[in-house]
Amino acid sequence: MSNVENARLKFYCDEDRCISCDGCSVACAEAHELPAGINRRKVITMNEGIEGLEYSLSIACMHCTDAPCEQVCPVDCFYVRKDGIVLHDKEKCIGCAYCLYACPFGAPQFPQDGAFGTKGAMDKCTMCAGGPLETNSEHERELYGQNRISEGKVPVCAAMCSTKALLVGDATEVANIYRQRVLSAGHGPKTNPYGWSTAYGSK
Repeated sequence: MSNVENARLKFYCDEDRCISCDGCSVACAEAHELPAGINRRKVITMNEGIEGLEYSLSIACMHCTDAPCEQVCPVDCFYVRKDGIVLHDKEKCIGCAYCLYACPFGAPQFPQDGAFGTKGAMDKCTMCAGGPLETNSEHERELYGQNRISEGKVPVCAAMCSTKALLVGDATEVANIYRQRVLSAGHGPKTNPYGWSTAYGSK
């Protein structure tokens, strides 16, 4: 990143390159040792079965500038870091699920192992930036998973994306990368999706 202090970190999934392999979601679950039923990242297919219109997207928390989850939380467990990463405090969360209803991406997840009617503390994508606890402490890792951002690494989902469909970084740089892809031959928005044959060659 050119200017880390002013960076606004964002995710973007290039639908022309996503091949719906689920590598990002599996890598996320493994790296953070997520319990069954919690999916911080998921791959969805739009227009499934419609030839020429079908495409896949990897979605998770999009770390919104005006995060609706933060706006509706009655206990203020959400906070936005200076670099734009939206995090939450699991020790403040009361499991009301307002954030789930407010989020257009379905990012907040709740464990389904509590008593009837109770949800437990919410979990969501942290962009591999941990939580409000001491950086890289054992307790932070237990509650929030890996803190790769503090180590200067990209989130594990983007690192494991085989076709580099999942972009992460400063919003301006991500936009520039995507712009170059659109302008380069064969990767414009009206061409065929990246697909297996482009990524791995024809059989």
